[in-house]
Formats: sequence, structure tokens, C-alpha cells
Amino acid sequence: MDNTLNGRKALVTGGASGIGAACARALAARGAKVVVADVDASGAGKLADELGGTAWEIDLLDTDALAALSIDCDILVNNAGIQKVAPIEEFDPAEFRRIVALMLEAPFLLIRAALPHMYANGFGRIINISSVHGLRASAYKSAYVSAKHGLEGLSKVTALEGGERGVTSTCINPGYVRTPLVERQIADQARLHGIPEAEVLAKVMLTESAVKRLVEPSEVASLAAWLASDDAGMVTGASYTMDGGWSAR
Repeated sequence: MDNTLNGRKALVTGGASGIGAACARALAARGAKVVVADVDASGAGKLADELGGTAWEIDLLDTDALAALSIDCDILVNNAGIQKVAPIEEFDPAEFRRIVALMLEAPFLLIRAALPHMYANGFGRIINISSVHGLRASAYKSAYVSAKHGLEGLSKVTALEGGERGVTSTCINPGYVRTPLVERQIADQARLHGIPEAEVLAKVMLTESAVKRLVEPSEVASLAAWLASDDAGMVTGASYTMDGGWSAR
């Protein structure tokens, strides 16, 4: 058994499903006590019970509440995210603000809340689940791409501020991952591109990848677990692509 994270407490946002659930399982398998944070109380509770962890029902869009938090975790995985696919001229400004609040402002507030505990203990791991869209743009995803680019910058600033105090900050940048978030995009992409849903993966989502398949959540989680470990103490301010070669172009 891999017990490299024994004694560590991890907080995973969007932890009830998809990449978040995979990260929670990977961290727990290595000995961490995991807090599964999600707006889906039932899903978070079910997974927390499975892992011997704790569920935290939280609405990350309530940024006023987040600003008042103090969090005592050693590992923070900022994973929660949503998507909206639409041309800029049709993009609802309220939806743009919602996406940026959830995927950039909320991670900032959680990092802000967690750093005092991490600094006091001389150890911390901030792991931001970014995207290839944090490094590259795609049409019709103005809010998502903007939020992920911002998350990249936030992660680097956190790395610079935390380095001398034992806190690292990194991004993981997957391509399209086999999650409900990606599955929900297929119909929108088919409509926007005027093609059948069955053709979306080959003709839209995977055109830039050398490896023609979706990323598995467990693959992302395996990297997150390593970044959380003591072995990754010199890895900070970095972004790790897991995109099948998309960003090599």
C-alpha cells in the first residue's frame, strides 16, 4: 500500500464526480484524509463515506462566504468547473461572470483561506485542475478559456509567494477528459458546427490531439497524487499538459 500521504488532509472541490472524484480516491488511497467539497451534497456524502473522509456541501459561487473562510488543509485541489459553449456575441454576460467566479475567483479565495495553515506548518500543495484551454484557445469558449488562463497566472503567483514557506502551486492541463462536463458539450458542439453528435469527437474535440482518445479521470488523478507528495517538493509554478499532444502544435 502507498502511504505517502499519511497524516495529510486534502480538500477537493467538485469532488463528487469526474476528475474531482478520481482525485479524491487517489489521494485517499495514498493515506490522505479527504474532504469532498461539492454543491451536490448527496454525491459528496456517498463518496466521502466510501473513502472514510468528510463531505462538505458548499456553493463556490457564494464568494462572500468564501472570503470569510479559514481552511486547515495540507492539499488543496481546485477542480470545480462548468462550461458554456456559445459565440461571444451570443454569450450571456451573467453566465460569463458565473464561470469566472467559479473557476477563478473561488480558487483564489480558497487558496487565500488555506495558505495561513500551510504556512504555519511549512507544507502545502495547491493543485489547480486547469486545462489545455489554460494554454490554448478554442472558439465559442470565451468564459472558460479566460478563467483557465487566469488560473494559470494565479497558480504562478501562489508558487512565487509560497516557495520559501514550503507551499507549492501547480496546474494540470488535460485535454478533453471522459467526464459529464465533456459529455454535455457534445450536443452544443454538434449544433454549432452543424454535424451529427456522433462526429463531434473526431471532427471537433480530438482534431488537435496526436493521441485520438479522451483522457481518463484516473490519469489526471495519478498526476495530482504525485504532485501532492513529498517527492514533488521542487515542482512549483509549473503546468503539466496531459493533452495527447494538442499543445505541441
